[in-house]
Amino acid sequence: MEKKALVAIVMGSQSDYETMKEAAGVLKEFEIPYEVRVISAHRTPEVAREFAMTAEERGLKVIIAAAGKAAHLAGVLASMTILPIVGVPMATSDLGGLDSLLSMVQMPAGIPVPTVAIGKAGAKNAGLTAVAILALSNGALRDRLAAYRKRMAEEVVKADRELQA
Repeated sequence: MEKKALVAIVMGSQSDYETMKEAAGVLKEFEIPYEVRVISAHRTPEVAREFAMTAEERGLKVIIAAAGKAAHLAGVLASMTILPIVGVPMATSDLGGLDSLLSMVQMPAGIPVPTVAIGKAGAKNAGLTAVAILALSNGALRDRLAAYRKRMAEEVVKADRELQA
């Protein structure tokens, strides 16, 4: 039996999935059930509304929302649910993603959208942020996240040693 999704990865366009695979990879690594959706705040606003308004009752705990250009998806979803929304700004051909970043991080006070870096690094960090949020209430997941971070530190120490040798 497939486990109910705890995290949703939502993006404004299917082309964003190439970047958002980074978030999905993190969730797979930590064995966190997730779903992936393409929902546009502008082109399918009723779908966005229904998704956000029913997310909590469907068992979701965190939503990762990716969008480019005007990038209103994360803010629109955040306005309709109290679940944490992690914004991932997509790189764009026009402004390199600065437009996406600013539309997420400059949310008016009251409806927060914690936002990560532009692109693949941001997508990976969004996945890790979802893991950290879920680890607050799951000791085993917390231990696995701590071990993951320890392995990263050990890799840096090893690389430093090799460079110095």
